[in-house]
Amino acid sequence: MDPLSLKKLNALRRERRAAILLTDLEDGRDRVIREGDMVAGALGEAVARAFRSGKSGVVEIDGRNFFLNVHLPEPRLVVIGAVHISQALAPMAKIAGFDLTIIDPRTAFATPERFPGVALHAEWPDEALARQPLDAYTALAALTHDPKIDDPALRAAFEAECFYIGALGSRKTHAKRIDRLTEAGVSPAALERIDAPIGLDIGAATPAEIAVAVLGAVIAALRSRGPGDRSVSA
Repeated sequence: MDPLSLKKLNALRRERRAAILLTDLEDGRDRVIREGDMVAGALGEAVARAFRSGKSGVVEIDGRNFFLNVHLPEPRLVVIGAVHISQALAPMAKIAGFDLTIIDPRTAFATPERFPGVALHAEWPDEALARQPLDAYTALAALTHDPKIDDPALRAAFEAECFYIGALGSRKTHAKRIDRLTEAGVSPAALERIDAPIGLDIGAATPAEIAVAVLGAVIAALRSRGPGDRSVSA
């Protein structure tokens, strides 16, 4: 590997940015492609597929073989609200390979007894997220129903271009949420990114079923994203 490519790749990995080390197997030359870089033609299509799947492999383009070594940040799921849904979601998210964090300033809910082995922050979202910022490989699920807790986290998710942003609540509750965030200056394009009512439409009724719906929506968003899909400003 070219030392400059290694230096660039390591820097991107420290920044939690996705990259592919593309090696031409005919001549051994390599280069680093960041997610969002323009790559034309069939090679660009192969690169986009690799970023979505996270799988490395060899592709043949115009009679030449290339190895795409994919480096994706570990996906994170930040849950706002230490509620019953979160209790069901926590073990599921870990099994699915997500680095899970739960944030809730309500100390009666955010306890180690209710969330054993989970990264738990019993503080306001703006405080917790200042230390561990959201990014494009983070999903955010707002589950408290409390605007004082959920809304600041949602605004942070817009600014960070999280790959998934979901919020619990009925359509009526969501309409009020949209009104509040609009008054706070959030753009219509950003507001359209909120998955609400949260999760896949599977008729979920219990906290565990809603957790399944949420995790399914997060996985679908992670695997369907592509370069340029998340660029929405608040």
